Amino acid sequence: MIDSEPAVLVLEDGTRYSGSAYGARGRTLGEAVFATGMTGYQETLTDPSYAGQIVVQTAPHIGNTGVNDEDPESRRIWVAGYVVRDPSRVVSNFRATRSLDDDLAGNGIVGISGIDTRALTRRLRDAGAMRAGIFSGADTALAADEQLAIVRSGAQMAGLNLSAEVSVSSATVTPAVGERLGNLAVLDLGVKQRTIDNLAERGFEVHVLPQDVTLEELLAIEPVAVFYSNGPGDPAASGDHVQLLRGVLDEGLPFFGICFGNQLLGRALGLETYKLPFGHRGINQPVLDKATGRIEITAHNHGFAVDAPLEGVIESPNGYGRLEVSHVGLNDRVVEGLRALDIPAFSVQYHPEAAAGPHDANYLFDRFRDLVVADLAKKN
Repeated sequence: MIDSEPAVLVLEDGTRYSGSAYGARGRTLGEAVFATGMTGYQETLTDPSYAGQIVVQTAPHIGNTGVNDEDPESRRIWVAGYVVRDPSRVVSNFRATRSLDDDLAGNGIVGISGIDTRALTRRLRDAGAMRAGIFSGADTALAADEQLAIVRSGAQMAGLNLSAEVSVSSATVTPAVGERLGNLAVLDLGVKQRTIDNLAERGFEVHVLPQDVTLEELLAIEPVAVFYSNGPGDPAASGDHVQLLRGVLDEGLPFFGICFGNQLLGRALGLETYKLPFGHRGINQPVLDKATGRIEITAHNHGFAVDAPLEGVIESPNGYGRLEVSHVGLNDRVVEGLRALDIPAFSVQYHPEAAAGPHDANYLFDRFRDLVVADLAKKN
């Protein structure tokens, strides 16, 4: 049952949206962003890449299929806050074990409902992603200027490193499915379960390693390749992960990175990254694979991007040979993939595991397996 306790969403530019409390009561701060997926709210909430962000769902009706124990993409909900228009009053799905409202409250996630999310999304598109706060319960009574001051005292996403918050603290191992290809070192910067499953299904014994692992510790598992996951934060604040990746590339190990991993490969190769005005978040983003000319509908969740020329071949400023942009976003011509031509390394900015989302890009896991098989054949 949805109640009507008051709540307010405050943006750092002073814009205010009044609504009803949803989930836990209290105060939360984060970067306000919008996600355009019409389905998959449970996967969105449990995607570690949303750590530190207040997520606005553009789909107007949320929660109708409830929550189950099969669909989480990680061990907990990661969003800093949650904004919806019309939360479902009833749960109607045979797999549901509880309501979304109860799950938000149980995880201490402060949310707000009854917001005109279309107007809010247009505001974020025009002004860009920005700091925000949700105030409910006793915090609703705070003066408007006090709430705004609290929001403006919050952390900026630019320059923020969140990897330690989302990464595992000790290594975990997922056995290979079918014929075993070898050990795969996965740096956990916020990895999703469906990514681990896809890699295991390609014959990798998947070793998910803490974000602070050293190169010596990584090499000790004798990996046939290395994978960097998605994750939250600013890639410019992840110098240690870039140095670790340069060590991996110097060892000649095949590499595949997605999302945050794409940005870190770009920086390891010597390219710069930058913050997008309002980012890409949703499961309906068109991307061109330049190698095949095929257009894929893909799942995105990123607020930063790699700065590189979309056409032609360039030299890696850090001495890793030739490289090119392999994939391009068709909404705004953002770099969506990199391919090194002289070392076995490539990456994409989006999510081939597609949880939730279309499976058009799932072939990238096969492309990675083929790269590793070819590298092993060459070395043997």
